[in-house]
Amino acid sequence: MISPDTKPQAWKAEDVRRDTSWILRLTPEETNGFRTALAHARNVNKPLLKMEQADFPLPHPSRLALERAIGTTQGRWGMCLVKGFPTEEWTEAEMRLAYWGMGLYMGVGRTQNRASEVINDVRDAGGSYKVKGGRGYNTNAGLDFHQDSCDVVALLCRRTAKTGGKSKVMSSVALRDRVKELRPDLMPVLEGSNWFHSFQGAQDPTQPSYYRCPIFGNDPDFFCARTNRKNIVAAQRDFPEVPRLTRQQEEVLDLLDTIMPSDDYCYSMELERGDMQLLNSFVTLHSRTPFEDYEDPGEKRHLMRLWLSIPISQPLPLQWAEYWGDVRCGSVRGGVRGSSITAEFLDYEKRQSKTMNMPFAPWKPLIGQKDMKNVLASY
Repeated sequence: MISPDTKPQAWKAEDVRRDTSWILRLTPEETNGFRTALAHARNVNKPLLKMEQADFPLPHPSRLALERAIGTTQGRWGMCLVKGFPTEEWTEAEMRLAYWGMGLYMGVGRTQNRASEVINDVRDAGGSYKVKGGRGYNTNAGLDFHQDSCDVVALLCRRTAKTGGKSKVMSSVALRDRVKELRPDLMPVLEGSNWFHSFQGAQDPTQPSYYRCPIFGNDPDFFCARTNRKNIVAAQRDFPEVPRLTRQQEEVLDLLDTIMPSDDYCYSMELERGDMQLLNSFVTLHSRTPFEDYEDPGEKRHLMRLWLSIPISQPLPLQWAEYWGDVRCGSVRGGVRGSSITAEFLDYEKRQSKTMNMPFAPWKPLIGQKDMKNVLASY
């Protein structure tokens, strides 16, 4: 686990422009290792959830490249960009197989949507963003600053858009520091537990349609943040029983919306073909500009997304357990269960947690639907 002495620090856009140590470039030897592992995996021909590391046998240099990438997300910048994956050589099916194989060396994959999928295709499939149940990954919309429901979110770029689709990242540690400077009176509001967020329909059937989670964690050693204004607004819009936002909560959201996209704090990057972006969800927030796609389906923007629990993750505050589940450092946690969890997935996460030597507890909701009714009765 990362120690408080080496934990991520606050940064501004100019810092990451000046010091590019968070950008890693694969060597020809490392790149070739992914090719050979994929060739083996194609011959084995196992379903993704049945695969083990031996089915995607990465040579040592390629393994170390992935370890360095994950380690970089837990250090100074909270993010990493790895360049040089040979995605231009792979069909869509081959890239999906190779990407899942990489994930077997980085952590435990988490389910990401109401269909309980473990790899999401980030491309415009005609979806809508700011509607009931809306998600951003299947639209061409610009996105609110947010973080994903995992220790590390990884995006592997297969094709870029005709125009737009630029990735925007900022340090939530720096965001916390700026709020302290401007409005220290709002810090208790940010750390309060009465923030309700919509699951956007991606919850397990036993869970309520929304959950509580503070925007800022209150651990003095390991900071964490979670916000997505779209989902906070959705909880207000779609569920009349949810307590209404207070005046100070509205002030908080407006203040965050002025800081996060500002040129001082927001760093923009173009993800190119063969790039893999990895973000530490607890200390970075990200968004995306809207994009225009090509007409030809074979040229349209396409990235693949993994949500990972990783063995060197930080601990989380107890207040975050309602959403995250296990808050122990390095544990298997996060994701959204959806409604299609299979026996194959349950077998996979138990087996993979042993491979990665990660604490694992079978999932069960901390707050069920009846529990939430009791919670609301106390407001």
